[in-house]
Amino acid sequence: MATNNNSKRTWMIIGGAVVLIFGGLFLAKKMEWIGKVEPTEVEFAKVTRSTIIEKVSASGKIQPEVEVKLSPDVSGEIVSLNVAEGDSVVAGQELLKIRPDNYVSLLARAEAQMNATKANMEQSKAVLAQSEARLSKAKIDYDRNAKLHKDKVISDADFDQFVSAYTVAKQDLEAAKANVNAANYNVKSSQATLKEAKTNLTKTTIYAPQSGIISKLNVELGERVVGTSQMAGTEMLRIANLNKMEVRVNVNENDITRVSIGDTVLIDVDAFSSSERKFKGVVYEIASSANSSGTASVVSNDAVTEFEVKIRVLRSSYADLIKGKLSYPLKPGMTASVEILTNRKENIATVPLSSVTTREIGAEVKEGEKKEEDGTNSTNANDALEAKKRKENTKEVVFVMEKGKAKMIQVKTGISDFENIEIVSGLKEGQEIISGPYATVAKKLKEGDLVKKKDPKAAEKAADKK
Repeated sequence: MATNNNSKRTWMIIGGAVVLIFGGLFLAKKMEWIGKVEPTEVEFAKVTRSTIIEKVSASGKIQPEVEVKLSPDVSGEIVSLNVAEGDSVVAGQELLKIRPDNYVSLLARAEAQMNATKANMEQSKAVLAQSEARLSKAKIDYDRNAKLHKDKVISDADFDQFVSAYTVAKQDLEAAKANVNAANYNVKSSQATLKEAKTNLTKTTIYAPQSGIISKLNVELGERVVGTSQMAGTEMLRIANLNKMEVRVNVNENDITRVSIGDTVLIDVDAFSSSERKFKGVVYEIASSANSSGTASVVSNDAVTEFEVKIRVLRSSYADLIKGKLSYPLKPGMTASVEILTNRKENIATVPLSSVTTREIGAEVKEGEKKEEDGTNSTNANDALEAKKRKENTKEVVFVMEKGKAKMIQVKTGISDFENIEIVSGLKEGQEIISGPYATVAKKLKEGDLVKKKDPKAAEKAADKK
């Protein structure tokens, strides 16, 4: 009997302990002593009015606007070199000379051939005159003997000789005329050969096609060069107008639509970076087609598509650096970074760039929703459709704190710079929004998450402890 009482008492103690434990857990959870979700620490900023200057950044090289590359038309050895790299030249100035000996010989041969063909033509003309005289005599004999033959004074055999002589005389005259025509063509051919020889001889002397500076000299005295008539030809030198310089940059296809001819440009040349000097320029040419970076079979889908933009450097922005007429502070090949000012808006509502992110609003695609057919996943067409839906549902948003929780607000944005972005609609001036940290706003933060203002002092203390 005592044993049963002890057993009942034991079970009652156990039951009471269980009830006490569960009650304590329930109370602790209700009072948030356990299972409490720590709010995310975030930074805040307000919607303010400011000025935004939209910029497109790129880098490239300083080049002359006009630079002429000179290659010879004829091949040979350079026997005279009258310029050095950096020299100033004027249009028509003699630059160098290629050994002309072979071309002088060719000219003499062409002149001799010309004289010979002219002599042959004169001889052909003399033969023509003789043929005309013989034909005239043969015709007179033919006419006289034709009357005698008609009167039966001479025999048929005798008359046939006069007929034959007259016929041969006419044929000789035609042949003589043909020889004169042939001789005339030979003279024209010799004249063309002579002209070509004279032209080739003049091409052995290279003259400056324009005024400028010898920006590059690739040959030395005594060096042999190849003319363009054989192949591409040897590039001997370059003449550039260093008074008009430009920057050639490549702009990404995502930015090229914002760049326009006439846009103002700030230019930072590496050679002047120590003085923190900025040059000014203006966009004057935009490529109509993308830069070719290989054949279609080689270029992958991930290849970057870029367009060349030419920026004229305003001479007024470096006029104080010019010392004398031959001083050119900007040299071809210098590296430069540019900021193309594509748009400017003043007194507009702006927020920090880090506070605006994207989220899918409306239809969310969950894992396992894709239909399976014959044990396989959805087709590429279905994948493309899902991707399109995701893109359509992705909207620009910002987060605000409401009753200690993050609330998502859809916004419409405009232009941006490297720090701020324009808010066209969705927020009011002075409204406080969550602006950081960037990783939290961009990826982690969700509607309804607990948030609290980040304590900068606590962060400083933690950094000091480390």
